[in-house]
Amino acid sequence: MSNSSAVDGRLLARVRNRLVGGGAPVTPAAVAAAVRAESDGLAADADVLATLRAVQQEFSGAGVLEPLLEDPEVCDVLVTAPDRVWVDRGDGLRRAAVRLPDEDSVRRLAQRLAMSTGRRLDDAQPWVDAWLPQSGASGAVRLHAVLPPVAGDGTCISLRVLRPAAHDLSALRESGVFDDELGAVLRDIVATRLAFLVVGGTASGKTTLLAAMLGEVADAERVVCVEEAAELRPRHPHVVRLLTRPANVEGAGEIGVRDLVRQALRMRPDRLVVGEVRGGEVRELLAAMNTGHDGGCGTLHANSPREVPARMEALAALAGLSREALHGQLAAAVQVVLHVRRTASGRHLAGIGVLRRDDERVRVVPAWQRDTGWTEGRADLAELLTARGGESTC
Repeated sequence: MSNSSAVDGRLLARVRNRLVGGGAPVTPAAVAAAVRAESDGLAADADVLATLRAVQQEFSGAGVLEPLLEDPEVCDVLVTAPDRVWVDRGDGLRRAAVRLPDEDSVRRLAQRLAMSTGRRLDDAQPWVDAWLPQSGASGAVRLHAVLPPVAGDGTCISLRVLRPAAHDLSALRESGVFDDELGAVLRDIVATRLAFLVVGGTASGKTTLLAAMLGEVADAERVVCVEEAAELRPRHPHVVRLLTRPANVEGAGEIGVRDLVRQALRMRPDRLVVGEVRGGEVRELLAAMNTGHDGGCGTLHANSPREVPARMEALAALAGLSREALHGQLAAAVQVVLHVRRTASGRHLAGIGVLRRDDERVRVVPAWQRDTGWTEGRADLAELLTARGGESTC
């Protein structure tokens, strides 16, 4: 090898095989000994250091992807081929300069990440969906990986970074998410204990807005949050966070959102929060909101407020709740829907809707829209606020 810091791929492969075959911890001393053994003692110090860095990067964290995950602006890292790594910093996907040596390297990385979560990823189980162990400042990272032949063009890795949402409403207003008038309306919604859902697409800022609004809850109230990952970190002195747990490699020990919602109801919550409503837990959540737990809230994937009733119907069906029962509970449990959207200019509040029951169905009536301003539901929202003892600012 030369005295340059470039790593010989064949030497790196031999060193890797020796370390894996030996089964011993991958320490700097072990890597250095393996490099000298595989190079017949002819490796220069610079070669040993370069190989050491390459092996450590491969055997720890997310390897060459780790710097991308640590970038505070990155929300997604996607690998579709060794030389095709993509990142999303909130403004759409961009090609990253990072690359992996070959397809085997992508597969090994995916399998090692899966192993760190306690899951298997091999020909018998060619996909994995799990949360990586949390470390450093990168936040919670959700892993999804698929192996060939299910992934037709090679191993695919998807890493979603969920950073703690700790902004307050003032910070969101200053960043242009909404103006002063709407900021006052959002504070009134919290103060009057209206139940609300924050809806929007993926990475639109739902959790960020929810956390900011929870920061407006009175200090004397107890907030109990149920989440899959620790995203919600509202600026509030009394927050209890309950986190789900995946099943182990034997398929046992899973604790889901539905289980935790039941436990949360026994913890004297003043505000019951579900980080994301995405399954049968909708039944327990609506039941809780209909039994004296005012001011409950959560997020929901929906492209617009009008889609909320249909989306809730689909989730309720998973819990065995009929359409009629769902609409009956929804009408009494939730009053307001907040819609957030991400565009090329950033994230912003795109709409506010109020739930109105017509005959046997619930629909969402727009009260305010970014493009048109206040609309027909404005009077409904004002009535809801004043009925709870507040002063309408809309």
